[in-house]
Amino acid sequence: MPAVHHKLLLEEALQDSPQTRSLLSVFEEDAGTLTNYTNQLLQSMQRVFGAQNEMALATEQLSKQLLEYEKQNFALAKGDEEVINTLQHFTKSVEELNSLHAELATQIADKMVFPMVQFREKDLTEISTLKEIFGIASDEHEAAMVKYSRLPKKRENEKIKAEVVREVAYCRRKQHQAAMQYYCALNALQYRKRVAMLEPMLGYTHAQIHFFKKGMELVSKKMDSFLSSVSSMNQSIESQLEVEAEVMRSSQRELLSVDDTVYMPDHDQVPVNRALIQKAGYLNIRNKTGLVTTAWDRLFFFTQGGNLMCQPRGAVAGGMVLDLDNSSVMAIECEDRRYCFQITSPNGKTYGDCACWICTLNNISRQIYLTDNPEAVAIRLHQTALQAVTPITSFEKRAEESCFSSSKPPTTLEPEDLIVPGTPIQFDIVLPASEFLDQNRAGARRTNPFGETEDDDDSLLQQVFAVRFLGSMAVRAGHTQEVIYEAMRQVLAARAIHNIFKTTESHLMVTSSCIRLIEPQTQVTKISFQLKDVTQFAAHQENSRLMGYVLQGSDWSDGGEDQPSFSVFVFESNTEGEKICYTINLGKEISEAKKDPEALAQLMKSMPLTNDGKFLLLESETGDEAEAAGPDEQESEA
Repeated sequence: MPAVHHKLLLEEALQDSPQTRSLLSVFEEDAGTLTNYTNQLLQSMQRVFGAQNEMALATEQLSKQLLEYEKQNFALAKGDEEVINTLQHFTKSVEELNSLHAELATQIADKMVFPMVQFREKDLTEISTLKEIFGIASDEHEAAMVKYSRLPKKRENEKIKAEVVREVAYCRRKQHQAAMQYYCALNALQYRKRVAMLEPMLGYTHAQIHFFKKGMELVSKKMDSFLSSVSSMNQSIESQLEVEAEVMRSSQRELLSVDDTVYMPDHDQVPVNRALIQKAGYLNIRNKTGLVTTAWDRLFFFTQGGNLMCQPRGAVAGGMVLDLDNSSVMAIECEDRRYCFQITSPNGKTYGDCACWICTLNNISRQIYLTDNPEAVAIRLHQTALQAVTPITSFEKRAEESCFSSSKPPTTLEPEDLIVPGTPIQFDIVLPASEFLDQNRAGARRTNPFGETEDDDDSLLQQVFAVRFLGSMAVRAGHTQEVIYEAMRQVLAARAIHNIFKTTESHLMVTSSCIRLIEPQTQVTKISFQLKDVTQFAAHQENSRLMGYVLQGSDWSDGGEDQPSFSVFVFESNTEGEKICYTINLGKEISEAKKDPEALAQLMKSMPLTNDGKFLLLESETGDEAEAAGPDEQESEA
């Protein structure tokens, strides 16, 4: 390191010659330049420290955010388990890197920023202070010398002269001391500035080397194999993406190579397929917007079983527009739209693009979809022109299927032995308009779910449960619980496939003679079955809120003697389904015991009764909790 060649001589401080003053001004200029540079350099160092500190905070936030991936409810999250495990491993590595970044930030603050701050606050501030003191002492010395030079030559007052001499000597000593301290500080600054420039950078470099060494140990010892496996997985995903992208590009080229007529509205000149039993597409439906004004809305329609469904844009699931049973379809002319057709429901309401839809809806209205070979039946029926139809009602047995006797089923039954493959499922119970009007005419009796009834046969047992109807379907066997479990599986699977999740709450009343499904708001009975026709009932083995029962009916479709037919009804209860099954079983026991008064009396002794001894005391299902739910919670998601 070269020596410092320029310095202020302390021996010349007392004389304070112009040459010394000129050299002092050079040192003062150098000190001022050093102060300005030090401030700028300190700002850069503080910026480095701030960036490193922000890096530590950012890596900490990154590690937390990586863990949040697992908590995101991605709609298409299947197959992400490997990614989640990899991100968790990365989180641990980032946390270790975060500790290294935090340690580096601390070392930068201690070994780079702090020495520079100390140099500025101690050395440069000392120079500035000594300069002020030296300036004050010099001014006082000048004033004393001026005062001394003004002493009169004659009649000198020895006392005044002595005081002025002492004052001059004091000020000169004071200036001499201040000058020597100032000169020493300026001379020392030439060495300290070099140390001040080198020490922070030395500390910064050592801190970075320590950080990189720790990082290399982390990567080489813990992450080599992990990073290799992640790179392999990433390359595999990119290869799959490239293959998929090539397939999609090929599909695009193939799809875009068609003739331009494909994009024209009337391009399809293929003869109408009159054997369709399912169809989906966009239609314009006319709705009333006032007393005499109407508007057309473009919505997506599709058929499902015997129902016409509608799904607006952006909706998760579709809703039923109308039951196509007992409906007629015909083409009509409209002034403001082309290719229109009209659907007329049994209650007189009409709905309203074209021949394919008309044929499909007519096929569904004829319930061709319920036959064993619907396409063959449709072709046979459509050998003539389109014509209006009069199908059977929606809640009668939809029988163009084979019937089976009620003999004892085999010990092990396959799903095909329990339910005919392709059996339609009814997801809602729509009360026919005629039945609704009959129940609401003057004098018509409404069902009271809280025990007030005119039927004496039901007075021994009346229990109401809050349930949601999930679906019903025809089955082959009626005396085994396996058919109920299989029907539950098919109903829930069909709802999931068709995105049908919305259900409406109803009240299921179980009495000693019948089962009724009641509309809670109007107390109108949607459907009623005799308890003796219920051949089997069971709750789901895993989901205790699901229950179902088998209903036996008669089938006259073959033209001979009536054959037993079976249907399974599936419900979701607000509580355990075993309670409903217990109540149905109790009602059957009471119904059987009515034939023997002694057996009935013995049964009633073993049952808890109300205070008046009139009704069985069972736990309420539609009491305060149902009332507290309010009208806004009457619908739920199945």
